[in-house]
Amino acid sequence: MTFNKIKYAIAIVVIMQAGTSCKKDFLEVAPRGTALEGNFYKTDGEVYQGLIATYDVMQWGNSGGYTMKMPLLSAASDDCYAGGSSPSDQPNWVAFDNFKMDSRVGPQVGLWSKNFTGVYRANILLAKMELNTSLTPAFKTRVAAEAKFLRAYFYFDLVRFFGRVPLITKMLETSELYTQKQVDPALVYTQIEKDLREAFSALPASVAATEKGRISQGAAKALLGKVLLYSNENAKMTEAASLLKDVNSNYGYQLLPNFGDIFDPKNKFSAESILEIPHSNNAAWGDWGFINGGEGNVAPQFIGADSYSGPLYSNGWGFCPVTESLVDFMKNDPRFAFTIIDGKDLKSQGATYTARYQNTDYFIKKYAPLAAVRATSGTAELNWPINEIEIRLADTYLMEAEALVRAGGDQGRAQTLLDLVRARVGLTSVPATIDNIYNERRLELATEGHRFFDLVRTKKAAAALTGFAVGKSEHLPIPQDEIDLTKGGITQNPGYN
Repeated sequence: MTFNKIKYAIAIVVIMQAGTSCKKDFLEVAPRGTALEGNFYKTDGEVYQGLIATYDVMQWGNSGGYTMKMPLLSAASDDCYAGGSSPSDQPNWVAFDNFKMDSRVGPQVGLWSKNFTGVYRANILLAKMELNTSLTPAFKTRVAAEAKFLRAYFYFDLVRFFGRVPLITKMLETSELYTQKQVDPALVYTQIEKDLREAFSALPASVAATEKGRISQGAAKALLGKVLLYSNENAKMTEAASLLKDVNSNYGYQLLPNFGDIFDPKNKFSAESILEIPHSNNAAWGDWGFINGGEGNVAPQFIGADSYSGPLYSNGWGFCPVTESLVDFMKNDPRFAFTIIDGKDLKSQGATYTARYQNTDYFIKKYAPLAAVRATSGTAELNWPINEIEIRLADTYLMEAEALVRAGGDQGRAQTLLDLVRARVGLTSVPATIDNIYNERRLELATEGHRFFDLVRTKKAAAALTGFAVGKSEHLPIPQDEIDLTKGGITQNPGYN
């Protein structure tokens, strides 16, 4: 049984379900079922279930509303618009797209809930293992490393989305539940780096075929390199470049010869994939409520053309139409055909679809709803078996090249890395300047969820994004419920009301 399939066979322990409702505080610890905390985590098998429950949060896209990271961040960037049937279809998406969020409107509830649930589960796992002397030593070491990676992963999203957040690295006592304070983002980054450094030294260099989806040493180093890069401190660029060079050179990752093959659902966990979140339709999930019970990916349903009829694709909901800006930027690039669906071409071949709000007749292709993999059981719209590739080799090549240029490091290697990414799609060399590297990131990684944070960290967001306000729009508002539940102990981000 593979790592991913185990998730369908177990009942997630109820003490790890806190934070899934927008009406509850993210620190809630009340048990909701039969497997109580005090009687659990006694054996390797029980601890493994706790680990799987922590990994499970990475898949979530239905916390406090639809908050699938890839399309949501594309809508916030200049790659896509929000779309949908009207501005009132998903107002939280439209507010993020236009940067007209407030404490109650925007995607913040789902993103806060998801990531603090992940932190909470990782903290429980680490605390319980620390007290358990009966676990197999090698098993305990690996699981602790994975839990630290996962806590770092969730906090990396939290600090990028919210800036100042509570930093919680232990199980909290009841008296501490509503007294948590936000900390400076630098302290969050310090904890993320600490967790990742401790994690990668204890992780395997590779994972078995039956364990695809578990974290490897290469993935942990890649995430740490990315964290150092995104911290935006030039003093950290040399270490970032070194870590990324190790990832790019020593773990067997390879660029796929055909760019389009990266996103083919038949190529899950390909040689180019470094950090990938698995999805499956095996769970046959059918609940339309905002409950994260299935293993499917709802993002393909969101971004498909509405009421589509024709070959290759299935009908979608018409969100995230690709902007004219991205179309113009990519129109002469070989990656266009694998990144963007041209609706006019589809219509010329006899297909039909309904134009929705902000329609441009261009749609995301990289994880579009392919008819061939549409679920045949459960609610098909919720069960797309299309994985999310969070980090892949072309990304780490470009991150290493950027770090080298910013650190004044080996410019020849930076040039080689940029050339490799371009040569894969038949493009000639361009100088490895920082602007050319940033342009290449947009071309190579378009609609994969990187663009918004790239614009923010490079201070280019205000020029590229309509409505973006410097000093405010870099972060989401804090959910109003968290401010209310803590009686103002948690405070709102600047510029929001």
